[in-house]
Amino acid sequence: MISSLLLLLAAPTSELADIVTRIPTRAPVVALTFDACQAGRTMHFDEGILRVLRAHPLPFTVFASGRFVRDNAAMIATLSKLPGVHIENHSWSHPADFRLLSDDDIVREVALADQEIERVTGRKPTLFRFPGGYADDRVVAVVGATGHRIVHWRWAEGDPARAIDAGQLVSQTNERTRPGDILILHINGRGWHTAEALPALIDGLESRGYQFVELESALEAPPTVATRESKKDR
Repeated sequence: MISSLLLLLAAPTSELADIVTRIPTRAPVVALTFDACQAGRTMHFDEGILRVLRAHPLPFTVFASGRFVRDNAAMIATLSKLPGVHIENHSWSHPADFRLLSDDDIVREVALADQEIERVTGRKPTLFRFPGGYADDRVVAVVGATGHRIVHWRWAEGDPARAIDAGQLVSQTNERTRPGDILILHINGRGWHTAEALPALIDGLESRGYQFVELESALEAPPTVATRESKKDR
């Protein structure tokens, strides 16, 4: 079960040129992103993660499915008003594999999510992330034609796997993170130990000199010099 979850999160998309897997910089910066998936049953925010993010006011991006946004509209609206926080497109109904969809269905999935996110936040998404990371040249081209930039990750935390505990999440983050990495975690209750790990994960990266940056801005203008924000200024 664990291996299948990790395979899903680490789907082989890195060779597709139009998928962003890192911020193109050597500066010690990282982007914190969360997936908020919802396919069938209604899901909600992980309150433990929200508490951590309130205590550590960092820029972060939520890639949310349209159904999740619809069913969590009040909190999505609140988060979208915070400095450095963006809500981006993760499809409408979180299909297991976009490669199995027709071109028309792909466009519909992207458009419906865009509409719902814009309705709730007042801002149309500019970024897109494939559910599960599954993609090929065809689906990348179809989504790209909608005007979205596709953003994935260089390596996956694997936090939906219950056996990956908080200590492992923290240690693998410290070991694997490189300048420009895009971290992927889950904020919809699928990250079993994410809330527990997040404070140490943040502190560990900051102690190594990493700065958390706003993803969209960093992709548009990759940082050349990173300055660590002092905790006492928070």
